[in-house]
Amino acid sequence: MSVILGVVIFVVSLAVLIKASDFFTGAAEKIGIKLGIPAFIIGVTIVAVGTSLPELISSIFAVTGGVSEIVIGNVLGSNIANILLILGVVAFVSRKIETDYEILKVDLPIFFASAMFVVFVSFDGIINMWEGIIGLLGAVVYFSFAGMSSRNSGSKKVKKIRCEKKELRRDSLLFQLLIVFVSGIFIFFGAKYLIDSVIRLSDIFNIGKEIIAISAVALGTSLPELFVGVQAARKGNAGMAFGNVLGSNIFNSFIVLGIPALIGPLIVPQGIIMFSLPVMVGASFLYFFMIQDKQLTIWEGLILLLFYVMYIGKVFEFF
Repeated sequence: MSVILGVVIFVVSLAVLIKASDFFTGAAEKIGIKLGIPAFIIGVTIVAVGTSLPELISSIFAVTGGVSEIVIGNVLGSNIANILLILGVVAFVSRKIETDYEILKVDLPIFFASAMFVVFVSFDGIINMWEGIIGLLGAVVYFSFAGMSSRNSGSKKVKKIRCEKKELRRDSLLFQLLIVFVSGIFIFFGAKYLIDSVIRLSDIFNIGKEIIAISAVALGTSLPELFVGVQAARKGNAGMAFGNVLGSNIFNSFIVLGIPALIGPLIVPQGIIMFSLPVMVGASFLYFFMIQDKQLTIWEGLILLLFYVMYIGKVFEFF
């Protein structure tokens, strides 16, 4: 495979992955709204899962392809990008984002616990099946809580929405489910060719596969979260922007690591442990403290963006 062909396959497959995820997320979001689920809950469950599908599917292909080091790079890179890049851009675009959803008691502690889970399972350089199972159990606990919250908060809206959902055929629940199914197929093939191109390009340029995963792949697969966050903030629905980042990171830490670990052991390169892992923990601390007042200002957003630029610069040794 030539360099040009490898780059073209990478770009096209990434574009397909992102666009398919966008359709998947849009349809899933409409399904959630039709069921009367609050915006924040949609963000931490439906939208978060939808926008994290690229990370999950590409990670599964990485393990089956014998390049499991891509998985941890993908997870850490995406988590760092979610906090530093996406929240930074959303805060800059909207000047100030706020949420009135109560996240301090359960959501934030589980968010931080998911970050600590990644640290604990990665520190010895390998993530095994049992650690993957623990991660999946952590996801079950969190999404069960989110589901109970959605039933309690959204029950009063369900009857009204069910009466209105037949007005437009294109907005029907069946049509949205069809979009979810078709876009899921495109996500599958986009992820497959994305990982194939990463393997080829890393060989051509003699760059560690985890470096490409933690930068280009992580940034690319985080674009759905970025698009969702900016659109939500512009519509005055910042609760979804906050929830999307929080839910995506929890999903990445517990599920994107957990499911591939059931297929085979995941290798964690020493460079990841020494640099990107501490950066992810630091970014999680920043998010934890910045969100205490349930808002994020433009100045805090600029700080997050500055840290992300510094991080990418260090990864590629620009400075």
